[in-house]
Amino acid sequence: MSRFNVRKVAVLGAGVMGAQIAAHLVNVKVPVVLFDLPAKEGPKNGIVTKAIENLKKLKPAPLGVVDDAALIGQANYEEHLEQLRDCDLIIEAIAERMDWKLDLYKKIAPFIGPNTIVASNTSGLSITKLSEALPEEIKHRFCGIHFFNPPRYMALVELINTPTTEAQYLDALEDFVTSNLGKGVVRAKDSPNFIANRVGIAGMLTTMKEVENFGLTFDVVDDLTGKKLGRASSGTFRTADVVGLDTMGHVIKTLQDTLSGDATAGAGKFDPFYESFATPAVLKTLLEMGNLGQKTKAGFFKKVGRDVLRFDLDSKEYVPAGQKADEVYGRMLKKPAAERLKLLRNAEGKEGQFLWAILRNSFHYAAIHLASIADNARDVDFCMRWGFGMQQGPFELWQEAGWLEVANMIKEDIDSGKALCKAPLPDWVFKGPVADAGGVHTPAGSWNPTTGTFVPVRKLPVYERQHFPESVLGANAPSATTAGKTISEDESIRLWTLDDDVLIASIKTKMHAIGGGVIEGLLQAQELAEKDYKGLVIWSPDEMFSVGADLQGMMPAFIMGGVQAVEGAEAELQNAMLKLRYSNVPVVSAVRGLALGGGCELAVYSSKRVVAMESYIGLVEVGVGLVPGAGGLTYIARRAAENMALSTSKDVLPFLTEGFTAAAMAKVGTSALESRKLGYLLDSDIVVPHKDELLFVAINEAKAMYTSGYRAPHKRSFPVAGRSGIATIRAQLVNMRDGGFISAHDFHIGLLIAEVVCGGQVDAGTLVTEEYLLAMERKAFTSLLTHPKTQERIMGMMSTGKPVRN
Repeated sequence: MSRFNVRKVAVLGAGVMGAQIAAHLVNVKVPVVLFDLPAKEGPKNGIVTKAIENLKKLKPAPLGVVDDAALIGQANYEEHLEQLRDCDLIIEAIAERMDWKLDLYKKIAPFIGPNTIVASNTSGLSITKLSEALPEEIKHRFCGIHFFNPPRYMALVELINTPTTEAQYLDALEDFVTSNLGKGVVRAKDSPNFIANRVGIAGMLTTMKEVENFGLTFDVVDDLTGKKLGRASSGTFRTADVVGLDTMGHVIKTLQDTLSGDATAGAGKFDPFYESFATPAVLKTLLEMGNLGQKTKAGFFKKVGRDVLRFDLDSKEYVPAGQKADEVYGRMLKKPAAERLKLLRNAEGKEGQFLWAILRNSFHYAAIHLASIADNARDVDFCMRWGFGMQQGPFELWQEAGWLEVANMIKEDIDSGKALCKAPLPDWVFKGPVADAGGVHTPAGSWNPTTGTFVPVRKLPVYERQHFPESVLGANAPSATTAGKTISEDESIRLWTLDDDVLIASIKTKMHAIGGGVIEGLLQAQELAEKDYKGLVIWSPDEMFSVGADLQGMMPAFIMGGVQAVEGAEAELQNAMLKLRYSNVPVVSAVRGLALGGGCELAVYSSKRVVAMESYIGLVEVGVGLVPGAGGLTYIARRAAENMALSTSKDVLPFLTEGFTAAAMAKVGTSALESRKLGYLLDSDIVVPHKDELLFVAINEAKAMYTSGYRAPHKRSFPVAGRSGIATIRAQLVNMRDGGFISAHDFHIGLLIAEVVCGGQVDAGTLVTEEYLLAMERKAFTSLLTHPKTQERIMGMMSTGKPVRN
């Protein structure tokens, strides 16, 4: 087939998942129309309208910018099926009812375009059986597509083919879902609940079984099975609440209905853990009560005011929660993998025994079912990482702890009756290539028990855009910290290149804080780039662009040299920002994760920004009692003047309001889209849905800018709002202070910010230079360092990591 160009998508079903899938399509600029049944009363699109309105209220927010809800087209099955002809992809996401889905397919079949891909978003129904309702000319373009909730944030999408699905369509869909939607794609076999839910929900059920065995409470279990265990911070039961207990109930029912504990049930049907799949009594009770978790504001947990309560099955009431696990197990979980598992297995306390039991069960279950649910062990581990928030999948942890040693520990538990089921581990665990290699993951690929080979990562053109894709332990994939050719490296920064055309600067400090070493490295990088390269890309291979200035590094200089020492350091930082802005080769900031304070300033002083969708950008210095001091306020003033110049207005103040408010209130964009609305990104900046494509896009953008004859912008004077602007902002700040919305110190800081962005006590429209405003920034910044309230905020942030409001 020719290139699969998705010009428009139809999502069928405006329920929780369907509406959020539509929202994410809007986030990545894919036109979408959302269908549902015609409303029985009022406008025919009433059901869809209500669903779209609800998107604006959901937390976490499905939309990058709430106003973009208006971009979701609205349709119903009675009036608008003709619109399907214009859609290149149709995603069916109605309720988990096989009969309803089959009826809908018969209804839409006559309206499906000749090259349209049709995919069902189901958490576990048979994709092959669903395909049977489609005409022959559509079957080869039909597959399963399983998004995880919430679809904007969860990385995993499972693609499931049928015997009639043609590979070219599945490859095209994988390309679109990876690059355009920013997801990690795993191909799953058409087995009950596919990979992630099969292993994950079975894990949750066996965990609940062990909770009953050991008599632990939900809050203690969540404390044990969250971050301490290297899993999602929500733990087991809070995760269930977020997923939805009704959704979990559907998935469990699929396991119950499609699997069997009878060994004669046939291939793919027999599951030796089947006895553990009974719906837990507590879950059954909560479902009967209509307490479905987060969506009904009550599930295993319930929040009342600031208090969190947990459900008590005996009384059927909610009781105070917050109980923590014994600290000794937290310390055990910090040990190296091999030592950790031995300590847990030999623990005398029930919490340690519980942890070993659930880990043993996860290893046991994954090994037994690998052949029937996945192509290889890597896919299982990726599914558990991307779909259930685990730092490591079960096979990775098992391999890290010592493959055969752990295998023998599991075997001993099975033989002694301690395991949940008696089924032995497969033979390939103990002998042959896996045993010889010390695990299922090797540089050659990951284990496929069906073929008895190690399977390499699938080769598709889309993956050529990922220089350093996520990998599994044992694969020995290239590391971004050592790859390429190092030009210069110290403890603060690494300057390197992948292709000898573009220089890359990777900050290495803790949380990528910007101190003297980073400043020196960036200046060196800019000079080298101008001399020998086509551009400079600032990129680091983790969820941290930079959290800003190194406050801890600044304090000794302040104590020993006073304000003058800090002012000198600020001047150096400002000079570095100007050097980057006026570099004669393009400087591209590749932003991923946090870009706060000085990190935000580093981004806005670059020639261009290439930003991962889930990035959080903002000037947050107010939180530590300071003002932006590395050019952030100067940037706000300059951008206001530039925006005014594009209009017919001669008053700069209206264009200054949003930037001032963002800095004074320490607003952080909760996505790249919102950051653009706050003014930290320009319309010309590039938002990249997939984090692992960020470096590829940034390098190519730098090259394209260079090839097109990039020149640094001219230094220009620009108009400021002056004393009248300060007076207007001051009046607003007085109202906020007197109304109790901000403290006296917030008022003081806000007024300092106003004075800088308005250019001080000058006439409105006075032309100023960047250097003039930067000097004002330094003065405001250093004046606050001696203020007791600011010192309280700085010390509070450094000791607790949380802002102090005083």
